[in-house]
Parts: sequence; structure tokens; C-alpha cells
Amino acid sequence: MGKEIGADNPQMTEQAPWHTMSIEETISKLGLPEDLAKTGLSVDEAASRLAKYGPNKMTEKEKVTIWQRIWHQINNVLVYVLMTVAVVSLIQAVTTPENDTTNQQFTASFQVALIVSVITLNTWIGIYQEGNAEKAADALKNMLSTDARVIRGGKEIMVPAGDIVPGDVCLLGLGDKVPSDLRLVSVSNMATGEAALTGESVPIDKQTDAIPVADGLEPEQVPLGDRKNMSYSATLVAQGSGIGIAIATGDFTQIGTINRLVNQTETIKTDVLKQIDMVSKYLFVCICTMCLATFLTAFFYSDTFKGKALPSVNIALVCAVAMVPEGLEAIVTLTYSYAVKVMASQNAIVRALPAVETLGSVTVICSDKTGTLTQNIMSLTAFVTSNARYKNNVDAADRVPANFVRDDTYLCERAVLDLKKKGADIVADGPNNPAGRRGHNPSNHFTVDSLHTTENPEEAAKVAHPEEAPFENGSSPTKDWIQAALSCGVLCSKCVLGENGGRTGEIGNPTELSILRASYFAGVDIENLKTECPIVAEVPFSSEYKFMATIHESSDVPDDKLVAYVKGAPDRMVKVCKYQSKGGIIGDDAVEEINADYWMEQIAILSSHGLRVLGLCRAVIPKDSVTAGENLGQEFVNGRPEGAWLTMVGLCAIMDPPRPECVQAIKEAKGAGVRVAMITGDHKDTATAIGHMLGIVDEKFSEAVTGPELDSMTDDEIRACVMTHNVFARASPQNKIRIVKALQAEGQITSMTGDGVNDAPALKAANMGVAMGKEGTDVAREASEMILADDNFATIVYAVKQGRVVWDNLRKVLLVNTPINNAQGMSVLFGLLAQLPSTPISAIQILYSNFICAVTLGFVCAIEPAEDGIMANPPRRVGKRIIGRFLLLRILLGTFLLTGCVVGSAVIVNTVYKDVEEFERLYKIRATAFNVLDFGAISVMLSARFAYNSSVTPKVFQGNPAVMWSCVIVAVLQILLTYIPGLNTFVFSMKGMDGLGWGLTIASMVFVFFAMETEKAIRRSLKASGADTDDREGAVDPLPPVDMSMPKGASKLNLQELAK
Repeated sequence: MGKEIGADNPQMTEQAPWHTMSIEETISKLGLPEDLAKTGLSVDEAASRLAKYGPNKMTEKEKVTIWQRIWHQINNVLVYVLMTVAVVSLIQAVTTPENDTTNQQFTASFQVALIVSVITLNTWIGIYQEGNAEKAADALKNMLSTDARVIRGGKEIMVPAGDIVPGDVCLLGLGDKVPSDLRLVSVSNMATGEAALTGESVPIDKQTDAIPVADGLEPEQVPLGDRKNMSYSATLVAQGSGIGIAIATGDFTQIGTINRLVNQTETIKTDVLKQIDMVSKYLFVCICTMCLATFLTAFFYSDTFKGKALPSVNIALVCAVAMVPEGLEAIVTLTYSYAVKVMASQNAIVRALPAVETLGSVTVICSDKTGTLTQNIMSLTAFVTSNARYKNNVDAADRVPANFVRDDTYLCERAVLDLKKKGADIVADGPNNPAGRRGHNPSNHFTVDSLHTTENPEEAAKVAHPEEAPFENGSSPTKDWIQAALSCGVLCSKCVLGENGGRTGEIGNPTELSILRASYFAGVDIENLKTECPIVAEVPFSSEYKFMATIHESSDVPDDKLVAYVKGAPDRMVKVCKYQSKGGIIGDDAVEEINADYWMEQIAILSSHGLRVLGLCRAVIPKDSVTAGENLGQEFVNGRPEGAWLTMVGLCAIMDPPRPECVQAIKEAKGAGVRVAMITGDHKDTATAIGHMLGIVDEKFSEAVTGPELDSMTDDEIRACVMTHNVFARASPQNKIRIVKALQAEGQITSMTGDGVNDAPALKAANMGVAMGKEGTDVAREASEMILADDNFATIVYAVKQGRVVWDNLRKVLLVNTPINNAQGMSVLFGLLAQLPSTPISAIQILYSNFICAVTLGFVCAIEPAEDGIMANPPRRVGKRIIGRFLLLRILLGTFLLTGCVVGSAVIVNTVYKDVEEFERLYKIRATAFNVLDFGAISVMLSARFAYNSSVTPKVFQGNPAVMWSCVIVAVLQILLTYIPGLNTFVFSMKGMDGLGWGLTIASMVFVFFAMETEKAIRRSLKASGADTDDREGAVDPLPPVDMSMPKGASKLNLQELAK
């Protein structure tokens, strides 16, 4: 790999603010001749630099070998116990004489085979779960270029991208992948798509001039999107061509920094896995204690084994086998797997099974805005005329004029936070700011330069003669009125609407497309309108004057006249308008003198609510004043001798609206005690407005905080900030990491969404990283625990619900499995104390009950649907133990009930058949005890289905099809194993039962069920009186302190854009 990351690599000390340096300074800093751009490096110099700097490759994280994975799975105290039993059983099988009539050789051999199978299966399941854990770095590596065109020795040659060194002159053309970080020295209409780094789809135009640094800023604080004289490794040339000098390679490129952070970030082990590890250790102590007690009882007390060391050891090992939950890992995996399957059907794809459980404890969901909380479709939400306001239903699917409704109360006042602001300040914080989002070029071409409103905005906002509007308040306009009013937005546009009004096949600026889409869904025939009003001439759009104009023929004007449509930045449109249309009506008799103060205040009102604003204007001109096909200059609009001359028709208010399902999802999340925070690169007012619509901004979390404000905060300040703010605007990827760490330091379990490569460290740092499936990059997806196939926030809330279901189901699984295991071990011990001829249950019966019966019944609980009210409870407390006081009580109750029934029935059979030959009597005892245990386990499962609600209802067999199937399967298998000749005696050491045995089995089953239900009834009564029966106040493990320091190299993330 060449030079490793560290202080000994020259690139570590030779880094510089290349974007602020001229081309000459860049070449000088690299220590190369002035004619470098023409001659390139010499062959010898390139070889020398390759030896000095190392190859242009990223350092890979050390791979985990298959043997390390296997060791990770078997390095468990319970596995050691099973291995010990298997070894002893193997010795017993080998040393038992072939003529032994007790079948001990077969039993021991069969026991070894079963234990080895269990260990092998559990190991394979564990390795399969980890299969995708190491792919994030590989995804980054696959993004790199393979070959590059360079100038060396004055000649243009192709070299492997790995041989690029600092100082190489690289040639770039359309479609090329940039091989390293470059300082551009020559460009020809060049733009690069930097989606690989940021997820931003708009290509960045490039230049060669040095980038000036604003006063008070350091060179490193210039956003990546503003470093237009740089191109970065793994980005694509979207247009044009250029030449650049390599200034960083391998681990020292921007993408190399991300690679280091991805490899540095340790995967967080889920709470359940930690607790299961701890339970295993406690269980190991219990097993050792029980084994010792069983050995001592057998060796010193039992009439059958007294003084016999090897048989006593064997009995103790049977007790160990009984208490080891061989099937628990399989059923836990089944619980996760089923939840993953259910979530995948709802577009939530979970990459790591244990991560499902984390979802249930999430207390804060940090979400991107665009496309996740919003529809990612710019939509016309309101149209303002001189005396009325019209609200547009952006979610409409039908093409009818009724989508527009006059509503004079809709967005009629400034947002509360902007009531006292000047117009210019409102624009600065809103989407009409020409500066665009943080580190982005503005995608709204019609931005507002300055907005000067009156000192009395309330007076300016008053509508003159609202009664003269063509439609009553609350009614819908006609299609003809909509077509006439919006015809400027439709005709004065080069955009092409997508198929059926959607995004598929659409071409053009999203802001302009929103007007076409609104017209289309109002019933306007777009193509027919363009055909009836053909274009004659145009003034092309330019960011310099921020408007465009088109001249059209029209049947609505005399033959010697043409219609001029002008659409542009609203403040500029007001300045060139002399008239205004009365209520949006088109015609010479519906024109009046413009009220400029009114329109300026309307622009301020709409901007304060985070809306983009476009002004639509028109005028009738003589036909001979323009020539067909003429490209007119801007002076046609703003350089006319008469000055202002246009007629203002109305203002279009445009935004990316919230997803309608997200409003309900956020309400549900709030009801479940889960905070929703929005992190966006958009402006403060836009973010706040969307937050209000979604319900994220409320009285408690009333304000937004910006990325620059976060940058200036100390660790303690940002910890306080994240607990009082739900909206983070103009945020950078570095801000994301700090927000995650601050929330974790405050004891919160965080879910973080992201889609760009630079989001990968934050996704890994969060407790639950969520990547976008549609718009996200492969690297973000590989660094996450969950992928949203539909990029929809509501899917996250659904996943949180399923995470809670998993937690509940895991507790139910433990309630079923643990008593079965414990009862088996205790039955062995208490059977000996009761002076039974031998253990009431054989080793093979124990393994069967552990791995077949327990797994089959546990599967019912693994796939239980959500209980009523699951999203009405707050998230479980951080560090809450999966086995709390009351679950432990239920487990102990189930254990003692099963143990008592098994040993009690065995004693009864032993007493009733005391005159029968001992071997025959033992087989009858084991048949009864075996069936009492497994049919009693069915009772435990039925009771465990509902954590609080009574199971004494027909509903206990409803809602989960596995209930009946599992009961039938277990019952049929029990009958078959009990009565099939040879199988019952030779393998399971028992014989068919008589009436007494079945009577004891049924009685035990009923007794266990109603005893468990009595406990639930008592607990319901305690809960009704206010007792903490959910262990919310107790049974919590202390949390480790959170390191608030940023990962090494994370400061460079501030240079990169936030995709959403």
C-alpha cells in the first residue's frame, strides 16, 4: 500500500489551502518548474515522488478472517459448557462396552451429534449476520478511477490511477472520473458532478482563479461547493474539459478522509446483545452451581448413584445440558429475521439483524428534509392576486380546477418570527436568498436581490376591494381563469412537464416546472396552449437580470398585436410594472395602477414562510415591434423609454411540500415519546416553515439554529442546544456528527439519516444510521444499519414501532424458553432429592425440548404482532435490562411451576408403580415427566402472548397463525415420540403413557396456565394503582460516558456540502 497514514507521510505536512493560491503559487508550493502545466513531471521525478508519497490508493482496514469470525461466535461460556458435555459424552460413548443393554453408547453418541450440530448452526447464523459489516470501505474503493491521462515528459500518456503523484498534470474530459484531488489550471466550460461526495445532483461550474476568503474566515472554512478551482477524487466531469495539477492522493484526498473516518468508527453493539452476553455469564454461574449441587446430591445422597463418581458426573452434565439454552440463539435470530422481513415489505431494509432492536429504543430521529420529510417535488402552493389568495392542493391526483380554492386567510401574514424584520432580512433567511444553501449554488434562479418594504407592513398588506375578486372566498376559480392567470408561467418557459404531470421525463428548472404542474392538474391542456400561442421571440434568462421574457401570438388580442410574458424575480418584476391586473383577470378593462407597497409586502409575507416567489407579468405590444425568431436583449424589458410598462398578474408561491403521511407519522412519533429533529442545508425560514407544517416546531421547540451558530458553540453549549431545538438549518456534515454525539452525551438514542459519502461517519456514529435507497450513495448505504427504499420518513416511524415489537417479543421468547431450560435442570436435581430411580428426563429428551419444543413455541412469540397501545408508551429507558424485576418474577414463576409439575408427576408415577420393575418404572416416569414439561410449555407460551392482557380468551388463538400450528406440531410430535415403538424406548428412554400419565399432563397444563394468568391479573391491578410494573424506574444499567471529540480528520467534512 506504500506510505501508511501518519506523520512520516510527507503529504501530512505538505497540505496547504490550495484553493486560495494562484496557479503560480500552487506550482511553487509543490517545488516544481513554472512550465509544469505544459511539460508535466519527468519520468524520473514521477518515480521519485511515487516512492516518496506512496501510491494513489486508500489504506484498507484489516479484514477479519473466517477463523476470527468463527472464534468470535464460539468464544462464549455457554458454548464452552456444551463443548465440555460433548467431550465427556464422546468419552462415554467410546468407553461404553458394545454389549451394554442400557443404550448408553447410542445415547452418548446421539448427544454428541446434537450438540455439535447446535454449535455449528449457531456459528453459521452468527457469521451470516456479519456478512455485510465490512463493505463500506470496499464501496469507497470501488468509486475510484482506474486509469488517468497525464502529461509526463511533455507527452500525453495513460497511466494507472494508482501511479498518480502530487504534481502530476492530469487531463480531464467529459465523462472522466477525477483520479485525485486537483488544482485546476485550465478549464473549458467545465463542470463536475460531485454527487459521489455530497449527493448533490447539480454539477458545479469550474474556474481557475484563486478563491478569496471572506473576512473573519479561515481558508479551511470555505465550503467545498465554493472551491470552484478544485476537482476532487472520484467525482465525474459532467461537461466540458480541463487540466489540473494533483495536490493530494490516496488517503489525503477528500474521499480518503471519509475512508479513514469510516474505518475509525467502531460499530456500536446493541443493548440486547450486550445484555444477552451478561445473561450468559450469570447463567454460567447458575449452571456451575446447579452442576455442583447435582453432583453432590447424586454422589452423597441418591440411592442409585451414591459413591459412583463417573455416573454422578454424567448426571451433573445432564443438568448442564438441560440448563444451556441451545435453541435461544436460533430463536432470537428468528425474531430479528421475521422483523426484518416485515419491515422490508414496508420499504425499510435492515442490513444488520440486531439493529432491529435498537429501533425500539430510539428517542430522537434526526432526519433530512428534502425527499424524506418533503416530497422532493417543487410545487405551487399559493397564487396571490391584487385582491385575493388562492390555495392549491399539491397532493391532488385529479385534473380539476377545484384544486385551487380561494382562501384569503392562507399565508396572509408574516411568520411570527419575522413580524418585526425588515424585508431584506427576511430574504436573507429565506429561500429567495441569492447566496443559496450552505455550500451550494442556488437552484432557484429567480432569487431576490433586495426587498424594501414599508415601515407599516400591516397597512401595506391590506387588500383593496376584496369583494371585487372574480370568485367568492371558499370557492374555486374556473379553468379558463386559471389558464389565463398562469399562462405566463406556462408559455414563458422552456421546461417540459413529466409523464402524467410527474417527474418521469421532466426537463427544466424545478421552480418553473411547479407552475406547469399546477396548471396541468387544474385541467389546463399545456400542449394545446403552446400550440395556440406560438412563440415569436424571446429574452433568454440570465442570472444577471433574473428574468426571462417570451413574445407570443394569441387569439385573445387583435391581429396586429402580440402578448409579451415576463417571469422573474418578484422584486425586479414590481419595479418594471406600471399596472396590476384586477384579481388576476386578463383584459384591458381589468387593469389598474400598481400598488408597489402591496406587492413588496406580499413578497415578504410569502418569503417569511419559506416559500420561493415568482412574479408573473404581461403586456400587449405592437406586432411590428419585434421580428420573428429574434433574440432580444434585457433592455426589451427594463430599458424601455417609457420606464415601467408591464402589468403584474400575480405572485406564485412555491415550495417542496411536506409528505402528507409524514405529518401523521410525526404525530405518532410524538405520542410515542420520540422527538423528531430536522437537519437541512436549506435556509432558516424555509426549515422553520416546513417544521411548522410537519409539527416539528412547536411551543417547546420554537426556533431553528443554524450550522454556523453550531460551529461557534462549545461542547457544553451544543449539548444544551440539541435538547432545546428540533430544526438545524444550513448544517454541514460535521454539524451532523456533533449533533449525534451531543444527543448521545445527553443520554439519547439517536437515529440519523443521510445519503452522501460525507454522511457516512455520522451514520456510523449514530445508534441507528438510516440511508436513502433512491437518492443515496452506495457508501452511505453500506455505512448504515437501515435503508429506506422509498426515502420516506414515515417508514422510519413504522420501523421504530417494529423495533418496539422486537423488544417485546424478545422478552416473550425469554419468558417461554428460560423456564423450559431451568425446569429441566432443576427437575434433574429435585428428582434426585426425591429419590427417583434416575433423572426424570433423559439427556436426549432434554436436547429435544431445548431445540425442538422451545424453538417451535418460541417462534410464536418471535412473530407476535404489536400489542394495542405500543406506540402510546414512551421509549424504553436507555440501559433498561431486558430481564427486569417483573419479567424475572414471571420467569421464576414459570420455572417453579414447570419444575413442580414435572417432579411432582414423576413422584406420583413412581409411587403408583412402585411394584413395577425399576427399569420399566423409569420409562413410565420419563414419559410422564417429558409430556408434562412440553405440554406445560404450551401453557407458558399461551400466557406469554400477551404481556398484560388476559390470555383467558378465544383471542389467545387469534392474530398469529403460528399459535395453532405450533400447538398442533408440539402435541403431535409428543404423541408420536411417546408411542412409536423403538423411537420411544431406544432413543428417548420412555414408553407409551396410560390414563394416569395423560391425566397428570392435562392437569399440569391447566394448572400452569391459570397460575401464570393469576400473576398477570395481580400485575394489572398493581399497574392500575400506579405501581411501576414496567421496570421504568429500576433495572437500568449505567451508561458509559460519551466522547464528544470529533474523529480525527472530521474537520474536513466542513468543507463538503450537505446533500439535503
